[in-house]
Amino acid sequence: MTHVSERSGAGTSPTGAGGDRQPWSAGSSRTARKRSVSYADAGVSIEAGDRAVELLKSKVKQTRRPEVMGDLGGFAGLFRLDTQKYKNPILASSTDGVGTKLVIAQQLDIHDTVGIDLVAMVVDDLVACGAEPLFLLDYIATGEVVPDKVAEIGAGIADGCRYAGCALLGGETAEHPGVLRPDEYDISATGVGVVEESEILSSERVEVGDVVIAMRSSGLHSNGYSLVRHVLLGAGRMRLDVVIDDFGRQRTLGEELLTPTKIYAQDCLKLIAEAEVRSLAHVTGGGIPGNLVRILPEHVDAVVNRSTWKPQPIFDLIQSKGRIEDPEMEATFNMGVGMFAIVSAEDADRALATLTGRGVDAWQAGEIIEGTGNVQMVGHHTRG
Repeated sequence: MTHVSERSGAGTSPTGAGGDRQPWSAGSSRTARKRSVSYADAGVSIEAGDRAVELLKSKVKQTRRPEVMGDLGGFAGLFRLDTQKYKNPILASSTDGVGTKLVIAQQLDIHDTVGIDLVAMVVDDLVACGAEPLFLLDYIATGEVVPDKVAEIGAGIADGCRYAGCALLGGETAEHPGVLRPDEYDISATGVGVVEESEILSSERVEVGDVVIAMRSSGLHSNGYSLVRHVLLGAGRMRLDVVIDDFGRQRTLGEELLTPTKIYAQDCLKLIAEAEVRSLAHVTGGGIPGNLVRILPEHVDAVVNRSTWKPQPIFDLIQSKGRIEDPEMEATFNMGVGMFAIVSAEDADRALATLTGRGVDAWQAGEIIEGTGNVQMVGHHTRG
């Protein structure tokens, strides 16, 4: 994050000839006010914003790439694109947020993981078209800038950027008193990546006979939390500090709900380099059918066999507590799969070996057949 909104001091008193602030007056014949009104009186502390940025500098520096120019604090981030690496470089961009998962973080007063979620939502969209994430810009809006809290959020964002191999190039922290409560905040980010034009992944590459490979999610990731909160914390009246035996390791509901989103960017880039990858699908809002269908041409179907994996216990808890039908679950949650890769049948074993070697839990979940551009979900998940 480079600076805090309205740092120029908009709303402060005019200055005199010597640069000192003078009391406001309506005219020379009227008595000046005894005390000028400051920006802090309106609820905005520039000093707190400065402190938050200082606390973050060391973390942000850890995300620096050789292409980054200059230091934090400028009006814009500078990034020198290495055009020698590409014949026809194409820039890719993505913008996203974390959604109401932030409510859980605010209730638990834990803020160092949602930044990882934020980065994951952006960079894994970028890599879905084959692009290498280059840099990310973040935005934090809060009712009150508490330096340590903003630093925690920013530290998570920086960690996510390190995992993704991209630079945290800059951003904005905005204090919105009267719009957000002092303990409320929202975050978003925009990422930019690059891909060789001839290597862009798309539905046009997908062929009958290709294999569908699934990569396990770390849990809910960052989608469906409005339904989660309604089912578990609202109607279900569950407490975030309750220990759920099925989660293991004395893990509480709150800890499970704040599990950071898995970042697949570097794993997928390695996969692209090692195997014939046709296309990638990042499973976010809309679930498996709603996202996998986006990378299918009209003349094929993707058949995904549920029996090839077991969703994490959190999905069973949500479904049972809310009495949610299977189609609604699959249209809302990732059900244990965060990313799909469609690869040539000849390279399926190589693809699985590459992912396994990088510590990614991956398996063959289906195949591409002749069809009409739909996703066929078949079989049943293993239970118990």
